[in-house]
Amino acid sequence: MYPQALSHRMFSLFLTAVFLFSGVIAAPVVLPRQSITVLSTAQISTYTPYTYFASAGYCNPTVTQTWTCGANCNANPGFKTVASGGDGDAVQYWFVGYYPATEEVIVSHQGTDPDEILPDLTDVDIVKVNLDSTHFPGVPSTVLVHQGFADAQLKAADSVLAAVETALSTYSATKVTLVGHSLGAAISLLDSVYLPLHLQSGITYKTITYGMPRVGNQAFANYVDADSPIHLTHIGNKEDPVPVLPPLSLGFVQASGEIHIQDSNAWDACPGQDNDSDLCSTGDVPTVFEWDVDDHDGPYNGVTMGC
Repeated sequence: MYPQALSHRMFSLFLTAVFLFSGVIAAPVVLPRQSITVLSTAQISTYTPYTYFASAGYCNPTVTQTWTCGANCNANPGFKTVASGGDGDAVQYWFVGYYPATEEVIVSHQGTDPDEILPDLTDVDIVKVNLDSTHFPGVPSTVLVHQGFADAQLKAADSVLAAVETALSTYSATKVTLVGHSLGAAISLLDSVYLPLHLQSGITYKTITYGMPRVGNQAFANYVDADSPIHLTHIGNKEDPVPVLPPLSLGFVQASGEIHIQDSNAWDACPGQDNDSDLCSTGDVPTVFEWDVDDHDGPYNGVTMGC
């Protein structure tokens, strides 16, 4: 599905030169070291259904009562698709449906080829913008996000909201879970801010993302942390560079809720924003010299992203 590993390594070498020339390599912000918690095998397994749903975002799902788009889709039997959209180009594929096993409405957005997302994340001219006030009423003006991610989220926002409303009504559901990988993770995080502003009260939310880039500034990270409906968990795999981009030096910050997968395949919960422990992404992958783009797709407990 993605370019071969050789092109990944060549691209990383190119980015190394760009970073050295531009002077934007920076040491991570020094934060107080906090206790790192190692997840048990049972705890890790609870994420697996959501990993499959995030992977299925790549598969251009159709509106059918059962999945027909590939092994990663069929890994969660009984899922009921309510709506899907996107074209995989101008608009990322997305789907909304109901998962009876956990009685949740699932929202998933397609990710992207790492060789396509990395230039956007390392561009020194990255623009941060306010969220659209019509779709995000009441969000403080100090909150700024990556313009490309904001634009991508708005392209499907109204359709996703309508589909979630239909799913909640059709299945008398009260839980919404948003998932995504890579660019899809960034869109899902913005969805997790957006949806609670428009849906009825009494809904509980959680957001589980994989290989998620930094989406916004310090005020955005603080907003995500303080806004109780969001309940974010973002999982980074080994030396994947995407979770540490765009750079801290450009004013982007990861919200709390990180789980970092070690080279040993242990999963460590990293408290705080951009935890600087070498057991967490910010400390483990501080510069291009530690990057391994091949880690971006996983595996995440045995699941590799894509169809």
